[in-house]
Amino acid sequence: MARSRFPRLQVEFSDAIMQRLARLHGPAPFAPHPFPQRRPYEVLLSSIVGQQLSGKAADTIWGRLISRFGLEPETLYQAPLEELRAVGLSAAKARYVQELSRFALEGGLLGLEHLSDEALVAHLTQVKGIGVWTVQMFLMFGLGRPDVWPVLDLGIRKGAQKLYGVTERDALVALGERFKPYRSHAAWYLWRALESTTPTQP
Repeated sequence: MARSRFPRLQVEFSDAIMQRLARLHGPAPFAPHPFPQRRPYEVLLSSIVGQQLSGKAADTIWGRLISRFGLEPETLYQAPLEELRAVGLSAAKARYVQELSRFALEGGLLGLEHLSDEALVAHLTQVKGIGVWTVQMFLMFGLGRPDVWPVLDLGIRKGAQKLYGVTERDALVALGERFKPYRSHAAWYLWRALESTTPTQP
């Protein structure tokens, strides 16, 4: 359980549902808590692989990709499209992998930690295949940013509907306001709530 891997919870919510989720699942892996350090290229690559897929399908393809090619942008940039497709990538995603690899080789992923969230969205969405959702996943799981609210994410929408009865996008945006400045943490707890069979209502 996350509680044993990270220090004590440093983020508090006034929302009763979030309070219960935090007690159940322990600290989320974003600032101000310690968070795993991963290369920007790896995080963005895994997000591209996982676009519009279930977690299980994404994990399967990801495993095949790194087993076959490793995680060096030069190798993936030079890989023939048909070989990338052979591990389970769609034709579009195979091209996106090459585009990201080219961008990395050109130095486009250097110094990202110094950019604001908004500047990172503008910078990374230049790359074909990287949209706002992919950048938000990078902000959270690559840089540990604490206040990202990915309203485009299906899991967030399902979790918000399950726990708060929220179905409309505007209402979901408004829901996120109550969790500032720790919306990444709230999003993580919504994902955990979807995976858990433990009741989360207070």
